[in-house]
Amino acid sequence: MKYILITGGVISGVGKGVISSSFGAILKSCGIEVTSIKIDPYINLDAGTFSPYEHGEVYVLDDGGEVDLDLGNYERFLNITLHKQNNITTGKIYQTVIDRERHGDYLGKTVQVVPHITDAVQEWVERVAQKPVSESGKTPEVCIIELGGIVGDIESMAFVEAFRQFQFRVKRENFCVAHVSLVPQPKTTGEHKTKPTQQSVRELRGLGLSPDIIVCRSERPIGDSVKEKISNFCHVAPQQIISIPDLYSVYEVPVFMENHGMAEYLSKRLQLDITPLPPLRKYMRSWIELGERMKHLKYEVTVGIVGKYTRLEDSYTSITKALNHAGNEIGCKVNIKFIEASNLEATMLVDDPVAYHSAWHNLCVCDCVVVPGGFGKRGVEGKIEACKWCRVNGKPFLGICLGFQTAVIEFARNVLKMEGANSTEVNEDTKYPVVIDMPEHNTGEMGGTMRLGKRTTVFKPSAIRSKINRLYGSVDKIDERHRHRYEVNPEYIQEFEKHGMQFVGVDVDQQRMEILELDNHPYYVAVQFHPEYLSRPMNPSPPFMGLILAARDKLKSYLHKGCKLSPREPQSDYYDSDEELHDLTAKKLNVGSNEHDDSSSAYSSSSVS
Repeated sequence: MKYILITGGVISGVGKGVISSSFGAILKSCGIEVTSIKIDPYINLDAGTFSPYEHGEVYVLDDGGEVDLDLGNYERFLNITLHKQNNITTGKIYQTVIDRERHGDYLGKTVQVVPHITDAVQEWVERVAQKPVSESGKTPEVCIIELGGIVGDIESMAFVEAFRQFQFRVKRENFCVAHVSLVPQPKTTGEHKTKPTQQSVRELRGLGLSPDIIVCRSERPIGDSVKEKISNFCHVAPQQIISIPDLYSVYEVPVFMENHGMAEYLSKRLQLDITPLPPLRKYMRSWIELGERMKHLKYEVTVGIVGKYTRLEDSYTSITKALNHAGNEIGCKVNIKFIEASNLEATMLVDDPVAYHSAWHNLCVCDCVVVPGGFGKRGVEGKIEACKWCRVNGKPFLGICLGFQTAVIEFARNVLKMEGANSTEVNEDTKYPVVIDMPEHNTGEMGGTMRLGKRTTVFKPSAIRSKINRLYGSVDKIDERHRHRYEVNPEYIQEFEKHGMQFVGVDVDQQRMEILELDNHPYYVAVQFHPEYLSRPMNPSPPFMGLILAARDKLKSYLHKGCKLSPREPQSDYYDSDEELHDLTAKKLNVGSNEHDDSSSAYSSSSVS
């Protein structure tokens, strides 16, 4: 087993997750089986109880693991299925060691950070690295480990020490360190400053880990002179220093890194035996075509996301990715407007009329609307208003989780005339509890007690001609990931369906409503599960495909053609030669020229972060 450890320096949030994923994408393109582990140094057992404002969205895995959003990047880039054990936290490690101590496994010895905690980290990594991560059932050959935070954080010191020991445990030829560091360029001087990178590498080396590769993140490409300076002070050859500026899309990063000969270097450093490599356009073809397709989108669609956590866009990372996946497939650039749900509520007309009118203006100019999940009472009435507006005005709509529930509440109030209908999460004493909690998932504890992970949804026989069923390929059942504690009250289902709200998908016991669709509407679909978690760059999620197609008024023709798009021109037609691919051929690290760097455009830093 080979291991690549990704560490960070200077500041967090510079794109370690995307860079880790890109290492894996490059190796997978070369036929190497890859798995990934994310280490989060916080004491929480998992990310399930975090506010989205803390760490962005909570990503849910097949086995119900509530994990850091970086595991979403790993699954999207590598097209693999990970497990909750692929996310290590300080809390999990300490709980493991304490449980062992209680069972007497340490034979009365004093339990300490070294060796007991550090040994537990190493054992966990080795155990998880051996687990198959895809349907192929093959054991991975390379494990990519991302250490969250930055070197020097007190929370991560035990993990750094664990990997200092680990490099000798597995031997040098099986262990490689890549350090990701920010190289700022202050506007006052216009020069790239290397001192922060020097300091972080010095600290990493002082803790016993020497980087083999330094990945420099910056707004614009850094020059050879800057690389030479970093090389002199960081004990790393200039050929092993890679500059990654802000790019148009995160999906360009694997090709950009491989343009510097990353696969060849890793093959030699870790003795992977994947050389000689064919021309880059052959083994990285899908990534090259994806990047180019995103630059040649012909149309635009504006999507409104009516959410409760819109102050931090990372709260809806998987949704924005899923929208972009669908847009790329259809040929549409997706422009996203984040709309704070509470600003749509009538009370805001008095409290903050500017915010109220701005929110409604943004909603009205959108081509389609997504109402995503969330918890608690705040903003629910605003989501209900958004559902009503989409229903009444024939605006393409996709409700997810809480968005599914608010669509039900709105329909009950305004179509079934159930005044005050609500969810018991919002009003326990409502006269019409159309959304209720699931008793078996309401244990009084917050963490890990929801209906979590992959579950099967069965389409009713009557749903055979529904839009959503046809988008899924007219199948009998589907598997999607869930994260919820409330459900539609089955006592009201007959009344809803009598008036045009069809529950076309249910759980395997036919007790829980999973998918609804409105009659006589261009596209009004809501789902209790989270389809965004299984969306992939080259395999978009069907509900999101339907939404973008409906926004472009192309859904009918798409369904009529059997859910097939019009043939695209071959992506290889963008290039007549390897030179027009910006010399994108497999190279050694020392061939990466500054000319290529200078020709790369600088884009918003959020695209790679």
